[in-house]
Amino acid sequence: MQVVALVSGGKDSSFNMVKCVENGHEIVALAHIHPPADGEKDELDSFMYQTVGSNGIKLIAECLELPLYLQETKGNAISQTLEYSKTENDETEDLFTLLSKVKEHHPEVSAVSVGAIFSRYQSNRVQNVCDRLGLQMLAYLWQRDQKELLHEMVVEGIDAVLIKVATMGLGKDDLGKSLAQMEQKLLDLDQKYGVHVCGEGGEFESFTLDSPMYKKRIVLDEVEVVTHSDDAFSPVLYLHIKKAHTEPK
Repeated sequence: MQVVALVSGGKDSSFNMVKCVENGHEIVALAHIHPPADGEKDELDSFMYQTVGSNGIKLIAECLELPLYLQETKGNAISQTLEYSKTENDETEDLFTLLSKVKEHHPEVSAVSVGAIFSRYQSNRVQNVCDRLGLQMLAYLWQRDQKELLHEMVVEGIDAVLIKVATMGLGKDDLGKSLAQMEQKLLDLDQKYGVHVCGEGGEFESFTLDSPMYKKRIVLDEVEVVTHSDDAFSPVLYLHIKKAHTEPK
């Protein structure tokens, strides 16, 4: 099948694209939900979308050499129940608008690559949008053992760095570190505090610098640490990408 990939910038959406290709599908376009373009906020606390690192998405599209479709969201979760039905002004409808746009330009697209692992709240909403548009959801990471999945990502060449931390045991020094560098620490934090090692409890978010599918790799030239919440036990910190470029692999 020809597939549009939902890309957050993080490891999960990147790795699910790899799995789509391994299963015989062709990625023909990328789709991304981004925060308002006023540049004032990277982090919207969206229930649905990763917004930190959004300003690096165009570099990912460059590395993959694929067309990128964008849709702005204000991150309003009007409907917060587990099941979802069409709700005016809900952030889920931004995804419907985005994928409708992709279908207009790529009528051959019949499936959507989704890096969902654990959240039924998110997967139910993506499934709702796919059903309404006659698209199949391809989520090869869904319900995988997170420890096995994290290790598989590292072994198979997903070079993603932590771009946001939001849990006890993770802090400023962990920002910018790769999955390979963080794997053992995340396993240790799982033993101590029950941390989801793939960040499915919101413990961290990532940004993919390289992947088996990239034709180039991304280099972060200049980043700024931003404090989103100054909690004494689990501060929420993230990296704002100020300057980055791609280079040949």
